[in-house]
Amino acid sequence: MASEQAEKEGKLVLLSFSGSDWCANCMRLDKVLFQSEEFAALASEDLVLLSADFPSRSKNKLSKEQTAKNEALAEEYNKSGVFPTVLVLSADGKVIGKLAHPKDSVDEYITQLQAFID
Repeated sequence: MASEQAEKEGKLVLLSFSGSDWCANCMRLDKVLFQSEEFAALASEDLVLLSADFPSRSKNKLSKEQTAKNEALAEEYNKSGVFPTVLVLSADGKVIGKLAHPKDSVDEYITQLQAFID
């Protein structure tokens, strides 16, 4: 589990709610932030990544088990169903902060994340 790994490694959890195949801002966030080298470097040092995806196309359908896990995360952390939502959590599951969207620059996202980490 992400929280156990974060506790063990002294990291924070980055929980991302996405509609990977229907949400334009989710796709842009993935391209601008999550696929960037800057994010990869920051994440490897300070974050445990946890993704809760809610695809709509049948070809992207998740397993029943994964869907249930994602729905449980949404029930606890994203009751309003806003996509994308990216939260920074402590190892014990408390919300430390929320990433503001949408940004056009990876540097803007990294600055936000760094503020939660420091």
